[in-house]
Amino acid sequence: MCRAADMLFGAGSLVSGCSRTDSGVHALDYAATLQTDSATVIPPEKLPSALNTFLPDDISVHSACVVDDGYSVRRHTLGKEYMYVINTAKYPDPFCVGRIWHYGHGLDTDKMKSAAGAIIGRHDFSAVMASGSDVTDTVRTVDRCDVIRQDDVIRIYVSADGFLYNMVRIIVGTLTEIGSGRRCPDEMAAIIDSRDRSSAGITAPADGLYLHKVFLDNIK
Repeated sequence: MCRAADMLFGAGSLVSGCSRTDSGVHALDYAATLQTDSATVIPPEKLPSALNTFLPDDISVHSACVVDDGYSVRRHTLGKEYMYVINTAKYPDPFCVGRIWHYGHGLDTDKMKSAAGAIIGRHDFSAVMASGSDVTDTVRTVDRCDVIRQDDVIRIYVSADGFLYNMVRIIVGTLTEIGSGRRCPDEMAAIIDSRDRSSAGITAPADGLYLHKVFLDNIK
């Protein structure tokens, strides 16, 4: 995005995103601010098309608007929703390589749904935070954790006011262990209460994770 902005407005444009993600993670929704001192004036409604001219095929700008000076998209993000996609079919889908976790085994989504209920609410989520994070406040509020199945594809949606390092991927990994029968649904509440990463399940691969929605407060 920075390179595209520089090519459009000239060097010196500043682009700031709403968050960072791990390598291999995708985004269906994202928000960023673009600041430039260029004399070039492009109406907001025409900016997406102009930027898309210089962006690679795997990035697309859909809308733009003018915000006040000093507006920070990070500070004005109220929360985010992630979606994780799992394929339980025996054979992988070659058209989804790198965009879905091919689990390849059956999962009991009723058990996963039951366990997901323990995640909703305000908790200390240390148990589902990967080591290596320097975050000291590990309390977050999760207002949605849904497990939805359509044929062989399972989608897990998690919405919260903030996320810890690998939080969704560890939640998904734990839910798959519950869905496979290696853990009981009742264990999820105890895992969260333990605040101990070793009590939770595996970290699901990055491939299946999508930033699904970004919730911003009023930008005007």
